[in-house]
Amino acid sequence: MMKVSLLHPEQDFDASQPLPPLAEDLVQDLELKVLLEAMAKGDEHLFRASTQVLLSGVQDMAVIHYRQEILQDCLKHPDVIRRIYRIPLEFMERKRRQWLWISTRYSPPASILNSAQQMLAATLDLLWELRRIADAYAEQFTSRGFRRFFTMIQQELDDSYLALVERQVNALRFPQGVLLSARLGAGNEGAEYVLRKPNNADQPWIKRMLTRKSPTYSYTLHPRDEAGARILGELRDRGVARAANAVAQAADHIESFFKVLQFELAFYLGCLNLHEALEQLGAPIAFPRPAPVQERRLSCTNLYDVTLLLTMQQAVVGNDVAADGKKLIVITGPNQGGKTTFLRSLGVAQLMMQAGMFVPAESFSANVCTALFTHFKRAEDKTLESGKFQEELQRMSAIVDHLTPNALLLCNESFASTNEREGSEIAWQIVSALLEKRVKVFYVTHMYELAQRFYENDRADALFLRAERLPDGTRTFRLREGEPLETSYGVDVYRKIFGEDNEPLQRESEFARYSGSLQGQQ
Repeated sequence: MMKVSLLHPEQDFDASQPLPPLAEDLVQDLELKVLLEAMAKGDEHLFRASTQVLLSGVQDMAVIHYRQEILQDCLKHPDVIRRIYRIPLEFMERKRRQWLWISTRYSPPASILNSAQQMLAATLDLLWELRRIADAYAEQFTSRGFRRFFTMIQQELDDSYLALVERQVNALRFPQGVLLSARLGAGNEGAEYVLRKPNNADQPWIKRMLTRKSPTYSYTLHPRDEAGARILGELRDRGVARAANAVAQAADHIESFFKVLQFELAFYLGCLNLHEALEQLGAPIAFPRPAPVQERRLSCTNLYDVTLLLTMQQAVVGNDVAADGKKLIVITGPNQGGKTTFLRSLGVAQLMMQAGMFVPAESFSANVCTALFTHFKRAEDKTLESGKFQEELQRMSAIVDHLTPNALLLCNESFASTNEREGSEIAWQIVSALLEKRVKVFYVTHMYELAQRFYENDRADALFLRAERLPDGTRTFRLREGEPLETSYGVDVYRKIFGEDNEPLQRESEFARYSGSLQGQQ
């Protein structure tokens, strides 16, 4: 049985598997739709495959490396990949255009055999094309996945096999009628109906003409003999039943092979589309170095938010972080300093790494996580069924229900919808419990009480980053290691909106703490 196995070394990707829990929150909070649309370029098949693979990341480092090798081959030979991808697309188009369908549940054997024969006939030239591609380019690919794939095509679809399939497909049209054998059973009823190969089918025509023929007996049905035609049809169905089942299985196998090939190549084609988009914008990419799930690794250079880059269509600021051995990273600093942007870039890079993709950075290394969850601040519930604070608690409860050891949780202004003392206490209790359960946590917050409490706890496994602000108030959108500050410099936003001559009505620290409506982009 032919397997594509371009996403897993030993098996085909199960495209019917459900998405991980709370995947909708990941898509919303990390703005993944922007990334997925860049990968799909308007193709719904590419969008579906990219979504499924990106959100169903693997924990096995060997599988990640396996996919990275294949993707590197794809980047070297994009035209070949697109040529292969067109083969299953053409098959699906022929199936739709010719109404090719095999239904073994209610259809009679003769109908099943006819449908399967047409299905196989529609694939013959496509199988030949796939073999020609394998012969022409197999030596140019270096990844284990593609070398296995091309070797399988060359072995399974060799000349003799394809020629045999072509002869059998032509024979199944029964140009000389259907030849059956049977014997008399109990009550002189027919039994053991078997489909036979036509007599002398392989002999030269001159020999068939000169060979003495066995005596035959025949009869002709009256054109209006509906009962006789029905009986003959039933006899035909008995004779072709076994052949119909075998041919239907062969056709179904080839169709399944093309479907898997289309899906798995669609993901890599999406990666090619994304690579081209980033290349046009001059943005760097890197193949990440995954670390075992039980370790705590994070080091990156020029890690940038790819969704922001694709939206703005221009270069964006990246960050360098060294957080190996850290399982809690607290990010503070001024409003509009790039904190949320960094958090989003980290989450997207983690997903891309565990999907086997390149990442938007000059270098990136992180431990694999068992699951990734996000808890970002949201707008007020428009249905008025609950307030923001209650909604935050409900979302965190849903996340906790699915958290496992060695998972990764990204929090952005969690529990900031209540007063600082209450929000800080709740966040402290939750984060402390998660750290004990070996959950890795990144927390962006303006709650000074929470950040300072963690800082004063003097944890060796914690890192504190702060969005940089120059003395004149300019944001560099870079994160630097530093102690949390009591102010978020909300006054800078106030003056930007209302002008330098208008002084804030509240103290700067109070303004930064309570004027959430002016916070804007973090």
